[in-house]
Amino acid sequence: MKKSTIILIAIIAIIIIIIALLIGTYNGMVTKRENVDTSLANLDVVLQRRADLIPNLVNTVKGYMEHETEVIDKITTARQNLVSANGIEEKAQANQELTSALNGLMVIVENYPDLKASQNFIQLSDELAGTENRIATARRDYNESVKVFNASIKTFPNNMLAGMFGFNQVDYFEATEASQEVPNVSFE
Repeated sequence: MKKSTIILIAIIAIIIIIIALLIGTYNGMVTKRENVDTSLANLDVVLQRRADLIPNLVNTVKGYMEHETEVIDKITTARQNLVSANGIEEKAQANQELTSALNGLMVIVENYPDLKASQNFIQLSDELAGTENRIATARRDYNESVKVFNASIKTFPNNMLAGMFGFNQVDYFEATEASQEVPNVSFE
């Protein structure tokens, strides 16, 4: 073979290798982004499950709690905020509001022994507790997917391709500053 033919074949081989690496890198980022989207969808499912349980819990409690309408209103408003939240930051904030409202409800429930003994209330409370565990797991899974994706698009040479193809950093599902405070419930 001629020397020029060998050089041409080598150049073509190098170009093919570079293209294959670019395709592999791009596909890897797409896969990681899809994992983030799937994790977010799973988180949305458990947040929706929680939101769906709340009206049943509230209706059960309403029968026992005649003068605790403020707590019920807070829960109803917080639930609606969670259902209508868009974006991860809004969902995190709405989730925290609902958690605080539910914590207030559980403290007040202590004053109603008949309610605590109600089979319907016990079942709903257990389902809500299980859902809270699912939410914690889904948040962990989502944040882990975000960590893997964000690390992928920040490392070299992926960072150059990420910018070219519009892969941007994704926000974590973080607790708000308000979640660090213990809810204050008063019976005055």
